[in-house]
Amino acid sequence: MEKVFHLGLTRQDLNGATLAIVPGDPDRSARISTLLDNPECLAKTREFHVYRGELNGHSVVVCSTGIGGPSTSIAVEELAQLGIDTFLRIGTTGAIQPHINEGDILISQASVRLDGASQHFAPLSFPAVSDFFATQAMVNACDKLGIKFHIGITASSDTFYPGQERYDTYSGYVPRAFQGSCEEWQKLGVMNYEMESATLFTMCAALGLRAACVAGVLVNRTKQEIPNVDHGEIEKKSVAVVIEAAKLLLN
Repeated sequence: MEKVFHLGLTRQDLNGATLAIVPGDPDRSARISTLLDNPECLAKTREFHVYRGELNGHSVVVCSTGIGGPSTSIAVEELAQLGIDTFLRIGTTGAIQPHINEGDILISQASVRLDGASQHFAPLSFPAVSDFFATQAMVNACDKLGIKFHIGITASSDTFYPGQERYDTYSGYVPRAFQGSCEEWQKLGVMNYEMESATLFTMCAALGLRAACVAGVLVNRTKQEIPNVDHGEIEKKSVAVVIEAAKLLLN
């Protein structure tokens, strides 16, 4: 059986899995895998660390994507070739609305397409929107676990610094196209910035796949730029949500 190019896996390796949990961080991928039954590492290549385990008797894959849209698109494409049709992204984020607190959980309904990779799958007039049922599973998971959450629109940027209008950089310069952009997104009710959801949502919607995204808030940028919270506790909450959502979708 032929292996996919980057992940180096075959459909047989996934043992019938149709759902993948997709964090960015390879180490987070490993930590999530320990919450599955019978976890097994399938591959470690570049940013893609892939594990397989079981939830409620169903095979599930956990695959890190690295940072940003281009590498995310590779992971999604190759996992789809291997039979995955549902992608649950878990990440961290910076909030830009004053009422959102550090440690809160954000569920993205849709994303502002500030990336480039999504345009390789559909024109900018095509919306970057999550799958309704996968997103509802995230909401139901939060309700079941008693975890506070916000649901809304995310700004998804290819860059961490200029695209998110950060001035604490080597040059201190933000190109004109992004100057004032954070304030504009705030006025339009956008919750947060991150770097993968626009590519994930656009790609999956265009290809007939399902995607949802949950993220833990590390910092509220209306108050400060540098996080000073317990990353571990925030990760535990967001991981609990995505695991519970996966169980609901697999039932």
